Amino acid sequence: MASSDRPGTDPRTSARMSRQRRRDTVPEVALRKELHRRGRRFFVDRAPLPGMRRRADLLFPRRRVAVYVDGCFWHSCPQHATSPKNNAEWWAAKLAANVQRDRDTDARLQAAGWTVVRVWEHEDPVVAATRVEDALSPPPDTDAKPARGVIPRTGPGTDPINPW
Repeated sequence: MASSDRPGTDPRTSARMSRQRRRDTVPEVALRKELHRRGRRFFVDRAPLPGMRRRADLLFPRRRVAVYVDGCFWHSCPQHATSPKNNAEWWAAKLAANVQRDRDTDARLQAAGWTVVRVWEHEDPVVAATRVEDALSPPPDTDAKPARGVIPRTGPGTDPINPW
């Protein structure tokens, strides 16, 4: 949607919209803090694939997991989406295009072997962090080996012969 196609907007609305953050939103930072507290490390605001202009909010490249924290308004949350009254037709097309781009991004990443986790801004960060960790964990039915450079846990309770 070209900027020349945009209808006129009153200055107050324009000023409010220009303050919308692209990254480091309150829900995104809350999720990052919770994941960091759990010992997870990740990249922030990074494209998962070379040449892809769409950037993930959090990226775990070794595990091929991309996390997007979607705003309820901008991504048409089924629970909290609202429809602007001014320029309603233009906004409907704009928000529908955002949702379509999200689905296209998901499909491209999944086709490239990535797992995509979508989190709504209203979700509890602890619950969202658990969903992210579930995506980072290998499936339970595989014979997953430790990642390269990771030493298996040692210490009390890890030896089946001598648990002390």
